[in-house]
Amino acid sequence: MVGNRFTPYLFLAPALLATAAIVLYPVASTLWMSLHDFVLFRPHSVPFVGFGNYARLLADEAFWISLWNSFVWVGLAVGLQFALGFGAALVLNESFFWRSAARALIIIPWALPSVIIGLMFTWIYDYNLGLLNDLLLRIGVLDGPVAWLARADTALLAVVAALVWQGFPFFAVVILAGLQAIPSELHEAAEIDGASRLQRLRHVVWPGLKGVILTALLLRTIWVANSLDVILVMTGGGPGYATHTLPLYAFLRAYSGMEFGYGSALAVVLTLFLMALATVYVRRTMREAFR
Repeated sequence: MVGNRFTPYLFLAPALLATAAIVLYPVASTLWMSLHDFVLFRPHSVPFVGFGNYARLLADEAFWISLWNSFVWVGLAVGLQFALGFGAALVLNESFFWRSAARALIIIPWALPSVIIGLMFTWIYDYNLGLLNDLLLRIGVLDGPVAWLARADTALLAVVAALVWQGFPFFAVVILAGLQAIPSELHEAAEIDGASRLQRLRHVVWPGLKGVILTALLLRTIWVANSLDVILVMTGGGPGYATHTLPLYAFLRAYSGMEFGYGSALAVVLTLFLMALATVYVRRTMREAFR
């Protein structure tokens, strides 16, 4: 009996040990470093500063700029990705002769590595040879080329556009799967009742997709909030702090400034924001599940 009682834990032990090694240990290490003045070029002197690194954040202008840029980055990128992905899913759910090819091709931006996306859009935005400047000059929108990635007022939006192009297929595929799970009888009944396309979208499609959309939004928000590779390739965080986001600022302080204690505090703050978002989602989901 005792052996049978512990058998499930024995089967789970390898997975739990792997989780502890891959997830829990790095988290504990980050928390420890955030409470110390850990600078890599003096590894033998790591004084305990308590919440000193967190107090330092409050007086750090770059932190507040990065935090605001993170909200703009996540809000614009995820919002536009969702809008494009939702529209693409509705189109791909219709019947047309090249639908299978379209469903395969739409995955390409999502399948490309972020570094390739960053380099490709850097060339598109190039001041001298970029496709965007050339096109806008030809149709008369611009009088002269624009340094899209070198101007504080356009750099962040330019990087957001690159991430939107890369990420909207995720929403398209997830929402398309949700659309196909909605019973066709509901559409037929709504059509017989005289519902217009917009009414069917509101009263049949949207309720059926609500859970799928909320989950996709949460996942994509976490991924975008943590992402820094596209920004790092395209602008490196510049010009100035114009494209600094919280994960990028933490990365630069840790690996360029060698301030692992301060960089860890920045990472912990980002984690707390994302945990708060996930908590709100879980509570909302649980509340709806037990209605």
